[in-house]
Amino acid sequence: MSDTVLIGQYMETHSMFHRLDPRTKILCIFIIMLSFLTLETGTSYAVASLFVFGILFLSKVPFHVFGKGLKPLLFILMFTFLYNVLLTKGTVIWSWSFMEVTWEGLGNGMRFVGRIILLVLLASVLTLTTKPLDLARGLEKLLAPLSKLNVPVEQFSLMIVIAIRFIPTILQELDRILLAQKARGYDMSALSLPKRILAYIPIVIPLLFTTIQRAEQLTYAIDARAYGTGKGRTQYKQLQFQNIDYIAGAVVILFVLTMVLIKLGGI
Repeated sequence: MSDTVLIGQYMETHSMFHRLDPRTKILCIFIIMLSFLTLETGTSYAVASLFVFGILFLSKVPFHVFGKGLKPLLFILMFTFLYNVLLTKGTVIWSWSFMEVTWEGLGNGMRFVGRIILLVLLASVLTLTTKPLDLARGLEKLLAPLSKLNVPVEQFSLMIVIAIRFIPTILQELDRILLAQKARGYDMSALSLPKRILAYIPIVIPLLFTTIQRAEQLTYAIDARAYGTGKGRTQYKQLQFQNIDYIAGAVVILFVLTMVLIKLGGI
């Protein structure tokens, strides 16, 4: 299970995305995600999909890795699609009892599912090509102006990165608990779906216990290193924009302008 969740994992592939400043990656991906709000027509979805898959290709992360990362979302994607298909009013193409399938529902379902997939792929690229420490430094630098308003930027950045990094750690712990149960002769994979969902309830208690233990150990480790509030802490490696960062920013701006033109032109 831990291999199917990409958020919080890092993969070194020596691509151009690995060389980008973390601030550039955070800003560019955030801007691209905002531009997805303009997706309406088939042309806009086609252009956005080509752009995202181009990013995946340049990241040099194998495509099957991203495919594994979408598996945990299958239930959410199916629910989103069926919700729109069955509850959107319009031209009916099939009906049975109280259920109706409309052309408008099919279109909305495909659009929402496509948008979710693109967002997840972009978020996966960010964490797969950025080390957690670099991600924390990038967030800290971007949120630095808020420190003038007494916002604990350093603590907030560290909290966000630790939360992201803990996702695969928690899933690894869940895999360990499931393997321990399987070694005792209790195989959850052999159960039906409703029974399997109920069988996960007793696992929550040991999973929460081990998660709290890890969080406590991490707190002691941070205190032992005299991190404190993090304010005024110096850094060995300074972040610095390079030519490749400006090129990436220009490409993203060009993409956003293209999406806006497509929306205004109604293409």
